[in-house]
Amino acid sequence: MRFNHSCFALGCGRGAGAALLALALSGCASLPSATDPAAGVSAAQALSTPLAADWRNPWPAAATPEQVPEQPASALPAPTKTELAQWWRAFDDPALNALIEQALQAHTSVRAAQAALQQARSLNAISQAAQGPQLQASASTQRAQAGQGGAASSWRAGLDASWELDWFGQRRAAEAATAAEVQAAAAQLGQARVSLAAEVALTYIEWRTLQQRLGVLQRRLALQEEFVQIVGWRVQAGLMSGQDLEQARLNLAQLRATLPELQAAMGQAEAALAVLSGRPPQSALDLPASGGIPVAGGALARAIPADTLLQRPDVQRAQARLHAAAARTAQAEAARWPSLTLGGTLDWRSPRVSDLFDVSALTRTLLLRLGASLYDGGAVRAQVQAQQAAAEQARIELEAAVLTALREVEHALLALQASEQRLQSLSQAAEAAAEVEALALLRLTSGLIDYRIWLDARHNLLTAQTELANARAARSADHVRLVKALGGGWNAADVQAARDPITTTTHEL
Repeated sequence: MRFNHSCFALGCGRGAGAALLALALSGCASLPSATDPAAGVSAAQALSTPLAADWRNPWPAAATPEQVPEQPASALPAPTKTELAQWWRAFDDPALNALIEQALQAHTSVRAAQAALQQARSLNAISQAAQGPQLQASASTQRAQAGQGGAASSWRAGLDASWELDWFGQRRAAEAATAAEVQAAAAQLGQARVSLAAEVALTYIEWRTLQQRLGVLQRRLALQEEFVQIVGWRVQAGLMSGQDLEQARLNLAQLRATLPELQAAMGQAEAALAVLSGRPPQSALDLPASGGIPVAGGALARAIPADTLLQRPDVQRAQARLHAAAARTAQAEAARWPSLTLGGTLDWRSPRVSDLFDVSALTRTLLLRLGASLYDGGAVRAQVQAQQAAAEQARIELEAAVLTALREVEHALLALQASEQRLQSLSQAAEAAAEVEALALLRLTSGLIDYRIWLDARHNLLTAQTELANARAARSADHVRLVKALGGGWNAADVQAARDPITTTTHEL
């Protein structure tokens, strides 16, 4: 997969980081105020950061046509939300697809994040309900007797209504804060999905790499066993010494010693995949017995527009937390103003239940209550200052999230470029080693060289194949890390799916 690093420069000019931060803050342009939480002030006017003025391009000036795309960055397809949300399908590996989709359904981190999202939605529903009128009903009866007199009964029924008028926006600000916290919880769910999908893919790539290395090791063992047998024959014929035979046996034993370690590593990777997919570590997985290291196709990471980074769940979570902090500040400021409550009661009282709802038994009450704090020792002012400090902290966290996004994508692109170049070099080395081995085999069959020369060429070929497999794995892993840095693995549909009731998954241990 080829890609263009320089097209990520947010216009390939100066002020890339500042431009991305401005995009992040554009979603916070209307923050709640004390008088009107829906209007607010411009966050972009209050927020700034000294980001790097230039975005570095790691492609060498003398890059060959094979190292850069044939088309300009503007003509290359940008990754769509669907491609990023299901990036693992670009590897065209059914086993990987099944593992990731199972993990996204059953892993504990995703289920915990779904529960947190449900909690945030419930708290938001409470805030919404608090803005409307409240109506309560009550009923009671009592029977009393004084001294030696007769007993008297009393029946009562009542309706109580109250409504605090939100003139200064305190309750609207509280509702805006909980709504922003819902968005933050949704982004946290997205972060869990992004991290989990990447971890499953990286573990699967590791398992596939170990599988490839095990196959190469088994071929080397078979080759060394054959060589020990040939040396034994030559010793019997007096053509080689006993020391040569012992050296061959030593080499074979050393190769065999690496086999258990490799098999254990494969078992550990399989156990990790089982746990990541929500199963006990000893569960049997339906993994293919053979196959190559998965390689992503397409051009997912060839063109990266600036707003793609804003799809990262950590950036969206930081934006939502800034909204929530600003709303909490508006809520604290509104607490300085008086509160006005309208209320009323309908009260029925009668000594007989049959007369309880007669007009004569009804008492009506209308209440208008105005309340204000005359002296609180500066508690309200301190609360406002505390919320303002929390909003400043949230602003800094948003700035840090943007910087982290820029850094992680920069590092991922550099790593992917390096792994592409290393893979190209090792591919050429493996081709050369194969040619050397083929020529050595031809000369061996012609009787022109000793068997050990061909054996060395064969070992060199197997070593080159091992290094090539490792390079392919590194390239695929770097691709996964790049997609993770771009926030791939979640979208709005995932959050919508999280509205479904939480189910409990059980497993037999």
